[in-house]
Amino acid sequence: MRTANPALNDATFERYADYVADDRMTLTGTVNKTGMLLLILLVPAIWVWGQVYNGGGTANVNLWIIGGFVGGLIVAIVTVFKATWSPFTAPLYAALEGLALGGISAFFELRYPGIVIQAVALTFGTLAVLLMAYRSGIIRATENFKLGIVSATGAIFMIYMVTWVLGFFGVAVPFIHEAGLFGIIFSLVVVVIAALNLVLDFDFIERGVEHGAPKYMEWYAAFGLLVTLVWLYLEILRLLAKLQSRR
Repeated sequence: MRTANPALNDATFERYADYVADDRMTLTGTVNKTGMLLLILLVPAIWVWGQVYNGGGTANVNLWIIGGFVGGLIVAIVTVFKATWSPFTAPLYAALEGLALGGISAFFELRYPGIVIQAVALTFGTLAVLLMAYRSGIIRATENFKLGIVSATGAIFMIYMVTWVLGFFGVAVPFIHEAGLFGIIFSLVVVVIAALNLVLDFDFIERGVEHGAPKYMEWYAAFGLLVTLVWLYLEILRLLAKLQSRR
């Protein structure tokens, strides 16, 4: 079983194949934990948003954005290697990402009024549509499908890493971050790949339930799904910004 999400990979549930405890992971529990993480994310996001729109200005928001993303990355790495800590680290990750997303969303909203609600609606609309398609069997996480999405996600990651490293040397990668036709097509492809990662996450969570993983893995699975949702939201936000800048 493959998944491009580093938090939800092949070996995660294998160690629990012979788990005999009565308190096992359930699909309902995972959904509930995901909802809780989204609420936790929302609180600091609203607070940082308020710092921008209630007279606080944007001077200190960059610190919250950088601190949120860096702190979130560190906590995410810890969670991947210490799944047993996920009942504590997953909420912390959600809170840190909330700080970053609140600041980024506010900046985008200042420049393109109305863009945030559009991005949020498209993110959760995509989640709902893909979940229904997965549950109905329209989309199946076959081995070839998984391999294709994992490969595409890895390629996108490499492009972003190269762009990030070159940025330290003042070299800008042309086209992909611009609002031209190529940049829009690139963002659209990334959004599609990010969205299809949700299908892999659904499949992985379902298999985790089937394997009878311990209860705390609900937090871990919810954390992995949140990672994909955050990525999808940011890519949709980026795509919408490119489209609106062309008007």
